[in-house]
Parts: sequence; structure tokens; C-alpha cells
Amino acid sequence: MSKIGFIGLGIMGTPMAGHLLAAGHELHVNTIGPVPEALVRAGAKTCTNGREVAKASEIVIVMVPDTPDVEKVLFGKDGVAEGLSGGKVVVDMSSISPVETKEFAKRINALGCEYLDAPVSGGDVGAKNATLSIMVGGRQETFERMKPVFEKMGKNITRVGENGDGQTCKVANQIVVALTIGAVAEGLVFAAKAGADPAKVRQALLGGLATSRILDILGERMIKRTFDPGFRIALHQKDLNLALSAARKLGLSLPNTATCQELFNSCTAHGGAGWDHSAMVRAIEGLSNFEIGQQAG
Repeated sequence: MSKIGFIGLGIMGTPMAGHLLAAGHELHVNTIGPVPEALVRAGAKTCTNGREVAKASEIVIVMVPDTPDVEKVLFGKDGVAEGLSGGKVVVDMSSISPVETKEFAKRINALGCEYLDAPVSGGDVGAKNATLSIMVGGRQETFERMKPVFEKMGKNITRVGENGDGQTCKVANQIVVALTIGAVAEGLVFAAKAGADPAKVRQALLGGLATSRILDILGERMIKRTFDPGFRIALHQKDLNLALSAARKLGLSLPNTATCQELFNSCTAHGGAGWDHSAMVRAIEGLSNFEIGQQAG
């Protein structure tokens, strides 16, 4: 069993850390605000900052919202870098800029340590069920060392390439997820407006080519109006900003990604930055002046 540090105990990080504890690893944790009591009861050791986490751990996992948050955790005052010693591994499981990730990796490598970017997909459900898809960038040898740890948190674990490639894969994932949310939302709004039962339409679609985890999990949230996150719209906006910014630099056109970002922007303008990303349906409903669940006609 390993001594593992875990920084960032939010909606995703808390269950992920819990799986590591349940597997018998020694866990040293730090987060903004109080450490969840369930983790403390399970044996997690609370640290006051990243430096303490890194000193106590062989492996340090970071799971925070955005690129500046990762930089602060790693290189800020009392950050992880101050507590590292040669041979340790830093794993960033956040979803952040691929460009900055490469720079962070160089700075950690310069300290004699290894670095993996390993963002995840699967949302809160995947985190709770340890079925996350984990997309890894970094050295093959480091990936092999970390794979048994990843297997406690996820099922589909893929080394995509070198540092930064894991984050690039996650940006691509977020493009596909956003477009699929939009497609599911439009399909269900169409069906409801036409007079069909959207819940039964969703059930029928799950058995055909249109099936997806988005239709299954987020489609149900759209119908039941359960928009507590989940995965917050503000975070998905951040990911699509990464996609659109990179597309400009690469000379790419991502028109549907831009449309999804505008739909999220509409939700945010109506106070929905903290809604689950399935609430994109509310923007489409607003454009149609029709909400799923209303009587058609």
C-alpha cells in the first residue's frame, strides 16, 4: 500500500479519495474548507497545506477546478513543490490547460519527481461508483507505476501520450459531451412539444443507435428537473473556453462547440453557473418558449 496525498475534496474528489482509503492506502488530505467527516472517520490524515501533504506522501494527487488553482496548489506558498523530494509522483486529475500542463510537468521534473496529467470523465456518478474514464499523459513507466492506484477510481484507463496529451484528450471529451447534451436536450424538447411523453421517448432511444450515457443519466435529470451538480456549468464553460482558445491557435473551426458555449452562457446569465450541465436544456427551452413537462399545444 502507498502513502498518497489528495488535494481537492469536492464533488468528485471526495468519493475518489474514499476509494483509495477503502483500498487500504494511507491518505493525507488537504482541501478548501473542512475535510469531509466521512473521510476523517475512515482514517484520512488532515494536512494544513500542500507542502505537508507532499512531505507525508509518495504520490500526490491534485483534483481542483482550474489551471490557476493547480498552479497555486503546486507552486504557491506552502505548495506541493516545497514538500517534494526525489522520486515522488505528482498526478493532476483536474481538467486544465494542456499548454500549462506541459510547463507544470517540466517544473516538477526539475525537482527530480515524476508528473502525470490524468483528467477524468464520468461525473459524480462515475466518481462514486469508481467507474471513471481516466486519460493519462506522461511517461510509460510512471503510468505503469500509477495504474493500480487509478484502478481504484476508474475502469477505462488509457495512456494517451506524453504530458499534456491527457488534458488534450479531456478537452476533446468535453466537446463531445457538450454537443451530446445539446442533442439530447433538443430531442427531448422536440418530443415533449410534439405531445409525446419525454420519459418514454428517452426509454425508447436508450435501446437504439442514439443511446449514450448522456441520454441515460443527464436525459433523466432534464426530465426530472434535477439540476443540482453533478458537473457545474461554470466548469464546463471553462473546458469549452480551453477548446475554443486552442482551436483559434490551431486554425480550426468548432462551430457547434461555440454554439454550446453560448447556450451555457445563457444559463449563466440566468443565474445558472452552479447548475448541473444537463441544465443546458433550460437555454433551449427558453429559445422555444416551452419546457419539458408542459402540455403541448
